[in-house]
Amino acid sequence: MNVQIRKGIQADIPQVLNLVKELALYEKAPEQVITTTEQMIEDGFGANPTYQFLVAVENNRVLGTAVYFIKYSTWKGKGIYLDDIVVQEKHRNKGIGKKLFEAVIAECKLQKCKQLHWQVLDWNTPAINFYKKYKAEFDKGWINCKIHF
Repeated sequence: MNVQIRKGIQADIPQVLNLVKELALYEKAPEQVITTTEQMIEDGFGANPTYQFLVAVENNRVLGTAVYFIKYSTWKGKGIYLDDIVVQEKHRNKGIGKKLFEAVIAECKLQKCKQLHWQVLDWNTPAINFYKKYKAEFDKGWINCKIHF
């Protein structure tokens, strides 16, 4: 495979949204994806972009993506929050996720971030084992909170 990692562009959004939907199906929550291609274009390429993304491509096909945004900690400073990293199921276990994750790490270093944050479901053993290879810390005692609007 000749997979290249590059910054995502607006034309990638339909394929990226398909990957997001594939991930939601894997995580047993397909009904929770309510964003649209139009919304992702506005949020990523509008007047006030709120996220960035990388793509893993081969022959102009997006095989994987890493969607992230800048966060800030009053204790640590600037960081990146990796919202999703996903590789098409048929292309998993080929090193594409590793390339994407390492590209996000490189982006953190380039932007002089102090931390990289993300979440993983407690039952997602393959992902947990993947992150352990990077000596990731798994928080205990913190409860994720959210409000839907």
